[in-house]
Amino acid sequence: MTEPLFLEAVLQEKIWGGTKLKDVFGYAIPSDKVGECWAISAHPNGPSVVKNGPLKGLTLAEVWEQHREVFGNVAGDVFPLLTKILDAADDLSVQVHPDDAYGLAHEGELGKTECWYVIEADEGAEIIYGHHAKTKAEFETKNREGQCDHQMTRIKVNKC
Repeated sequence: MTEPLFLEAVLQEKIWGGTKLKDVFGYAIPSDKVGECWAISAHPNGPSVVKNGPLKGLTLAEVWEQHREVFGNVAGDVFPLLTKILDAADDLSVQVHPDDAYGLAHEGELGKTECWYVIEADEGAEIIYGHHAKTKAEFETKNREGQCDHQMTRIKVNKC
């Protein structure tokens, strides 16, 4: 195959979503609460569909399963990438992501390793990752005392 694959993005509505995926990136969004564009996805909850060439109409998961030569015949049971563009018009919930071993054992899918690249950010935007608690007991005590927000690790972000 000599031409690139173009994929149909999967748009996910979220309570914290907005309209920047339309306003900034030109996507035809279904509502004013679209929080995620799954641009490259073979995930069962939103697989991208090939828009061109001889593989047109196949999902990325089907291409991974049936045409491994497109990926250089690399080994692996699951397509290892999910690329998203997020529009966080409001705060996201605190999330806990498992590693691959826990994810496979308890959720039936790989864990979640993330890398963020900020392409646009409002003034004062930040990412919260991790916490300052030294023990599980300290974390639980601070939460019961209403101090959950104060123990989170925050970094300011700017567009790259």
